[in-house]
Amino acid sequence: MLSEEKLKGLEDRLQPEFQNMREATEKGYDDPRASINLPDDEKTLKQVKSLVEDKRQLEPEYLVVAGIGGSNLGTVAVQEAVLGKLYNQKNPDTKVLYAETTDSEHIGDILDIIESSLETGGNVLLNGVSKSGGTTETISNFEVIAEKISEYKDNPEEYITVTSQEDSPFHKLAEDKDYSTLEIPEKVGGRYSVLSPVGLYPLGILGVDLEELLEGAERVRERCLNEDIHRNPAARSAASIYVNQEQGRDIHDFFLYGKDLEMIGKWYRQLTGESLGKKHNRDGEKVNAGVTPIASVGSTDLHSMYQLYMGGPDDKLHTFVYTEENDREVRVPENPEYSNLVEDIQGRPLNQIMEAIFEGVNKSLKEQKRPFNVVKIRDRSENSIGALLQFKMMEMMYLGYLLNVNPFNQPSVEQYKDETREILKRGGRNE
Repeated sequence: MLSEEKLKGLEDRLQPEFQNMREATEKGYDDPRASINLPDDEKTLKQVKSLVEDKRQLEPEYLVVAGIGGSNLGTVAVQEAVLGKLYNQKNPDTKVLYAETTDSEHIGDILDIIESSLETGGNVLLNGVSKSGGTTETISNFEVIAEKISEYKDNPEEYITVTSQEDSPFHKLAEDKDYSTLEIPEKVGGRYSVLSPVGLYPLGILGVDLEELLEGAERVRERCLNEDIHRNPAARSAASIYVNQEQGRDIHDFFLYGKDLEMIGKWYRQLTGESLGKKHNRDGEKVNAGVTPIASVGSTDLHSMYQLYMGGPDDKLHTFVYTEENDREVRVPENPEYSNLVEDIQGRPLNQIMEAIFEGVNKSLKEQKRPFNVVKIRDRSENSIGALLQFKMMEMMYLGYLLNVNPFNQPSVEQYKDETREILKRGGRNE
């Protein structure tokens, strides 16, 4: 529990960043915090919706998204949270496949799946997503899948869309080949780009309500601009993570109650890792800063990690995300013969059982004096998920300010990319 004195001190410390955030809302995409302006970019939304409408008229059986990291994690997170992890198995009009890494077995399976569709006259859309336009994994997979579409379609350009920064090599290639293009604003980093065309286009193809997604994000953005830390959930959450890190809890467990929320945990893992894991602070001093993010799923990981969380080192802060309402009710049947196996579950809704588990975990953590935060979202609608993502992105900006690191760059990631290109240039071996 944060003391009022500590909260007040952090509120005072954050005042310059509150001002920076408010000023960023007036600068469009000319500020590193530019992503906070994505929810009310009506021009981009109109452009994306127009392209979605055009491509849906092709009645695609599959959409393949070729992207990695910030270019697809947010899309997967929203898709699974809103439409479900088993979305493809529900026989939707358009199934989705993600080509995110150069794993030949996985990409080979994707090629087999889309070829079966193409052979019978089905249509497959390809969306290549790379802000820089030179991401090794993305361009490799994009080229392989685009070639497969070209084998079956006389007009492959109709099925292919490139999302990249304007004037990137990828964007220029797309224009040369007459592919559809969407632009990522220069100062919107990949891990902050889910509410840009990066996420909006593929999610629109799948039928996600884009207006509701953005409305939820815009709604919570206003709260997260408040200079009163008690009324600003992003700043208060950042303060909690910061104080616990000061006290030696440099592992942050994002614990989501719901299987369909699992990818939000992986999206947040990237958001934290790339934003805070910095060798140098803003003053150029070597600090090797960072908070180590992990993601857990309730109640699954209570049976794999909870023993460590409760019995192991007190080096973790947990943030639980719990959904208050659910669209479906599934009840345990009234079967007396099962009563001697587990008491008090007969006839109960599964949601009620999950709530009891949630409350039981919270109570046990309190008794052991292990710190945790709770984030309750109304439901798993587009509006609620958009609000959650915006809240966590703004939290990360405030946390970067408190840690005195730049939450918008990723110099160490660029280093591995450069090394990879050099190895490939030498023929594929590190000599």
